[in-house]
Parts: sequence; structure tokens; C-alpha cells
Amino acid sequence: YTRGTVTAFSPFDARADAEALRKAMKGMGTDEETILKILTSRNNAQRQEIASAFKTLFGRDLVDDLKSELTGKFETLMVSLMRPTYIFDAHALKHAIKGAGTNEKVLTEILASRTPAEVQNIKKVYLQEYEADLEDKITGETSGYFQRLLVVLLQANRDPDGRVDEGLVEQDAQVLFRAGELKWGTDEEKFITILGTRSVSHLRRVFDKYMTISGFQIEETIDRETSGDLEKLLLAVVKCIRSVPAYFAETLYYSMKGAGTDDDTLIRVMVSRSEIDLLDIRQEFRKNFAKSLHQMIQKDTSGDYRKALLLLCGGDDE
Repeated sequence: YTRGTVTAFSPFDARADAEALRKAMKGMGTDEETILKILTSRNNAQRQEIASAFKTLFGRDLVDDLKSELTGKFETLMVSLMRPTYIFDAHALKHAIKGAGTNEKVLTEILASRTPAEVQNIKKVYLQEYEADLEDKITGETSGYFQRLLVVLLQANRDPDGRVDEGLVEQDAQVLFRAGELKWGTDEEKFITILGTRSVSHLRRVFDKYMTISGFQIEETIDRETSGDLEKLLLAVVKCIRSVPAYFAETLYYSMKGAGTDDDTLIRVMVSRSEIDLLDIRQEFRKNFAKSLHQMIQKDTSGDYRKALLLLCGGDDE
């Protein structure tokens, strides 16, 4: 059961799709329309079958052909759609920590939003694909409390959801209050431990209780008491505890709001959530930003890139 906009296409014929794609890229000029229509309407498992049929029929690599025929953001989007689901996050993290400068935004987005099971899987795939330990790579490129919270999240040992103990809720809320609002300087470690390890249902109650005790939303305290990468990561964790789709709706909104578009984020979120919860993300978007995701993509992008994103979005929410 999924709340994605992209589902398995039926009736599906991998060879016919492979032939249509080859024809779209053969000879002079490229038929982008055919490429984007096929790739956005098949799910990831089917795209992998198409790639394998493409190699069988033509002895060519579909992704290499896409890279040589397409350009710019449209190329990035099509190539991202072709990346096998299981490796998508590991690949994004690898590119976020390679070379000069680390892309903290990517580390934050992925590690704050993925389930413990997903994080375990990312670590396993990272080791298989890149013969390196993800935690080592991340600790080598980050520092301070930001690094420590990332490491806690990488352990993927968040308590499973179960019966919530109100006494422990009260206790955690008091500890956070004393570590933040009541303290000269902040006890970041308390925030890291509680936000990184308690169950989702427990933390939702802690946030309510925190508001009762302090008169502040926990986000307001984090905003005031911390800064930089740690602040962004703590906020992302809190938002994902409250609602992962709401967190991604906000991430998409800010990727397009104002001058210029953060296309990397727009592509990463649209592709990675398209088979998981993009319908819920659309709902939250409409509720929180007084316009639909569809309308914002329409306004903010252009050309084949826009066409493909709108197909992934899968409809407007008036």
C-alpha cells in the first residue's frame, strides 16, 4: 500500500518500451516527449526491466544514451528516475560527502526523514556499492553536535512505537525545557539524545507537553537556542516526527520559493517520494501554502523538465 503518484504501469511491455526509447533517441534530433512520458509513467522496478531489455535488444546502455542525448535539468531528472530505488539514497549521500565541501542539506534531509529500517538499508547498500562505511565517511566530513546527531540517527535505533508512558513524556519535556529555555547556554546533548532515540508517538506527546510547560513550540526553542547546521537538522527531525509528508511539502515549497530554484532538491524529493507518499505531500502542500504543488511547479519550471515534473506530480489539487 502506497501513497505514491507513480504505480506499476499495466499492461507493461519492457521490450516495446525499450524499442520506443531507442527510436526516440536514434538519428538526428531527440523525441524528448516520448522519453519523459514513458519514464514518468512506469515505476522504478519497470524502468529497470526496460533498461535490461534495452541492453538485450541493442547492446547499448540506456542511462548512457539518455546522458548523451539529453541536457541540463531534464537530463538530471531522467537519469534520477533510472537510478534503482534501493541505491537512490546511498548515491545521494555519496555525492553529498565527496570532494570539496559537504552538502549538509542532503545529509539532513535524508537522515532526518528516513525510517530506521530505511537507514539500515542505506548503510548496507553504501558498503556494498562503494566499499566504504557511511558512518566513517560522514564523521570524516562533519563536526560538533551536528555530527553527533547524524551519528545517533545513523544508528537507526529509535524506539519502536508502542504504548506511551505519560510519566516519561513529562520527564522528557521537563529535561528539554531545562536544557534549553531555562539554561544559560544550551545543553545540546539532551536534545540530541531525546530527539534521536525516542519513539515517534512518544515524541509527539513530548512536543505537546513541552508547549504546555514552556509556552513555546519546541521548534521556537530550537530556533532561538541553536544555530547553523545543528539547528537545521534538529528542526528537520522535529518536523519529520510531526509529519514526514508535511516536512517534504515544506522542503519542496522552499526549493521553489523566491528567486531561483533549488533543482537538485526538487528533483531528489519528487523522484524519491513518487512511489511512497507524494499524494500525502501534495495534500499537505495545498493545506499549508495556499496553492498546489502542481501550480508551483508550473510557475517555477519550464520545457520538458516541467512536463516531466508535472507528470510525476500526477495532478492538481484545486
